[in-house]
Amino acid sequence: MSKKQFKAESKRLLDLMINSIYTHKEIFLREIISNASDAIDKLCYRSLTDDKVGMSREDFRILISADKDSGTLTVSDNGIGMTAEELESNLGVIAKSGSMAFKQDAAGGEGPNDDSLDIIGQFGVGFYSAFMVSDKVTVISKAYGSDKAYRWESAGADGYTIAECDKDTVGTDVIMHIKPDDDNERYSDYLMPWKIMRLVKKYSDYIRWPIQMDIERPEARETGEKNEDGSPKYETVTKVERETLNSQVPIWQRSKSEVSEEDCISFYKERYHDSTDPAAVIRINAEGQVSYKALLFIPGRQLLDYLTSSYEPGPELYSSGVMIMEHCQDLLAESFYFVRGVVDSPDLSLNISREMLQHDRQLKLIAQNINKRIKNELIKMLQNDRPRYEAFYANYGRQLRYGAVANYGQDIESLRELLLYNTDVDKTATLKEYVGNMPAAQNVIYYAVGESVQKILRLPQAELVRSKGYELLCMTDEVDEYIVEQLGAQDEKKFCNIVTDDLGLDTEEEKKELEAREAEVKDTLDFVKDTLGDKVAVVRLSRKLVSAPVCLTTEGSVTLEMERYFKKLPPTGMEPPKARRVLELNASSPAFAALESAVKTDGERARKLANILHAQALLIAGEELEDPAAYAEDVCSLF
Repeated sequence: MSKKQFKAESKRLLDLMINSIYTHKEIFLREIISNASDAIDKLCYRSLTDDKVGMSREDFRILISADKDSGTLTVSDNGIGMTAEELESNLGVIAKSGSMAFKQDAAGGEGPNDDSLDIIGQFGVGFYSAFMVSDKVTVISKAYGSDKAYRWESAGADGYTIAECDKDTVGTDVIMHIKPDDDNERYSDYLMPWKIMRLVKKYSDYIRWPIQMDIERPEARETGEKNEDGSPKYETVTKVERETLNSQVPIWQRSKSEVSEEDCISFYKERYHDSTDPAAVIRINAEGQVSYKALLFIPGRQLLDYLTSSYEPGPELYSSGVMIMEHCQDLLAESFYFVRGVVDSPDLSLNISREMLQHDRQLKLIAQNINKRIKNELIKMLQNDRPRYEAFYANYGRQLRYGAVANYGQDIESLRELLLYNTDVDKTATLKEYVGNMPAAQNVIYYAVGESVQKILRLPQAELVRSKGYELLCMTDEVDEYIVEQLGAQDEKKFCNIVTDDLGLDTEEEKKELEAREAEVKDTLDFVKDTLGDKVAVVRLSRKLVSAPVCLTTEGSVTLEMERYFKKLPPTGMEPPKARRVLELNASSPAFAALESAVKTDGERARKLANILHAQALLIAGEELEDPAAYAEDVCSLF
């Protein structure tokens, strides 16, 4: 029995696979089980037209056994098996898929509808993942219809041997000699029942054939003797029972007539450890360019880890019941990262890397359809159950808004109708609703950005707008300014920031009166500017104030909210952009009258009043005082 060498390209691919292709070594068990499932699929398919097979669906199974003494893990199936030629062809040439060839042959033959033949392993490299955890792999196989069995054996890239051997039944045994533990990896864990059961549950829970293993369970048994009090004595014995480790039929593969809404909610609570019902359940059964089934959930409350660095977005991705990825972020738009669930498609191959999956055309089609369904579900919630949508928005509205401006705002138009803002403490409106509620005399959409709804409504600039009977959109996140910039308008109505923009509420006559008044008090305005220096760029009389004496506004593209946002970012070595600050004074207020009088009669008192008014404007705008103690001294000195 001479050793055969892998082909040169196969040898390089094997080395690459062992060291680079798979992110997690534990994936090997998924691959070996999937191959076993394919082998059973083939024989089951054959049995539909060949009555000599002599097996029904109930007879098929995959058996896992671990031998700690010999250090071997074995996965056995009673599927179609392989001849010596098939062992040579399938295992001697990496990336040649016997499953794919079988499906192609079946497509041209007679028999049942070949679209129903769902073969998982269509890439032909998964078997070699066994070498990530094994220093030697032995395959013993007996093909259906053959009276001979063969052993294929390899210790890795140095080659393999094939020899005839004994095997009583049809099928294949894959025997992996697990590597010894080292400083980086506890390979011996793969021989432990708890580890095997966890991996089967994680990756292969929905393989259609039963995956079984003999499990040792402690059991109390009477010894036949009595204790001193006459009660029977017990001893603990180990009982071995063959248990099925997988559930086989996933809930998302069943029809709506078989699975109720309550069943889906129970699945969600158990799967994602949430005691709260989801806000919405989305079930998809799509056929066409790409076929897939999905069961998605919009959580009813904010997930515990949602705002932590450990949160991983994306539904679980399956191919014919085999997990490909635990969190497939590429299936969701950033706005919908809060969505949980599963997606299962027979059109996706068990690809060898995340990078390949990201460029999969079918995956992109699925993502487009899923995001459209999520958006439609949210719109339906908004229209039919406003309280539930408002509760959802309180939890995940920020994600919608940040997703709207992600990737240069490419999704902002599709999310426009989902955005919701407070117009009062207990009242909300979409952009469309706001425009629909506008009085005929109102020409723009008024908004302000601040720390909270209450603080925004208390802004001095808001008083004039609200006194006219106009609503104000209260935006409480820095990102809202970028949303407004990219939206531009709503139903041809432009946005107006009450802090930075002209409110457009005064007549030409009122404008001329203000200009004349500014000319009268130019000395007072110049004094305040000289006193404050670089703290403000401009000091002027306000057209926005009603009863408040002062407010702080800005000129230019950078607002106070933007300035605060850039200050929060990690240092880059560059000076963050600063807002061009404008101090606006109310010429009708008693405070301004006192300031104007002090400028003429008491320069020191006027200086203190100027500093106090500036400090008050900063506090109202949510800014910190540079020297709170000096502010307190100035206030107290005036008593």
